[in-house]
Amino acid sequence: MTLKMNESQLIEMAVQGSVIFPRCFGWEITHEGEVKILPSVGGITYNVLVGDSVYGWAADHIEPCVSTTASSDKLSENPNRAFNAYACIGNTVTLISGAAKSKKGVVTGHHGGVEHVIVDFPPEAVDKMTLDDKLMIRAVGQGLRLVDHPDITLHGIDPGLVKKLRMRETGKYIQIPVAAVVPGALMGSGLGHNDSYKGDYDIQTSDPEVVKQHRLDRLRLGDVVAIQDHKSAYGWSYKKGAVTIAVVIHGDSSLAGHGPGVQTVLTSPGGWFKPTLDPNANIGRYLGLGRYRKKRRR
Repeated sequence: MTLKMNESQLIEMAVQGSVIFPRCFGWEITHEGEVKILPSVGGITYNVLVGDSVYGWAADHIEPCVSTTASSDKLSENPNRAFNAYACIGNTVTLISGAAKSKKGVVTGHHGGVEHVIVDFPPEAVDKMTLDDKLMIRAVGQGLRLVDHPDITLHGIDPGLVKKLRMRETGKYIQIPVAAVVPGALMGSGLGHNDSYKGDYDIQTSDPEVVKQHRLDRLRLGDVVAIQDHKSAYGWSYKKGAVTIAVVIHGDSSLAGHGPGVQTVLTSPGGWFKPTLDPNANIGRYLGLGRYRKKRRR
């Protein structure tokens, strides 16, 4: 059964941005007391894509493929707020400058704090891109609702991607495939913020045994996950029985309170989601991007 959405009421809006330079935070101290300097957020990352493991990289909070922003000037809050708020996972992105001009990409996540929108482009475009390139996002998705389920809030997701999540109604519940179920007790950095419509929060991975126990050691960028006992309509907070559905958008971190970042896309304070484990629940597979992109024939 197809879930009814208010698609006809949604606004499609152009938001323009550019590739953001890589950040360097200098020496950082891990939760084990080690001092490290590692590649982190921003820039063009050639060898990390949606579908790759969030673990095993000599990096911290690494963002797959291309990181973008509307403005790198912290005084220019309004343009970047709109860029982050209106761009949704699954939106189409078009390069409007540079050697790869007119090539298409897809939004794969928002990274809160640094306020980046993460985009997947085909390899032939990425190889030609520079940090000066500009892009246009056909932003649509904010304001999306499931007509028959007013308890469920949607944030930051293209309606076309919602249709690919393989959700189906089973009685009064909605069944949805997820790659993992995350206990709410593991959620860390991001708690206390109210920007769940444009940011992310982290799964703490400082306890390897618990991570393995819940099969979180298999997490990949782009995985769809369920977070237990968390509501995320107006920020992230604990509520017994609530369920949040999110997408893994950045890699692991060894900093205290941090780990792989997940962006909320659906949340039900009443717990009307019934997650079912499926290792194929990944937006890369649904959208044919990242490691799931079909190779071009020569």
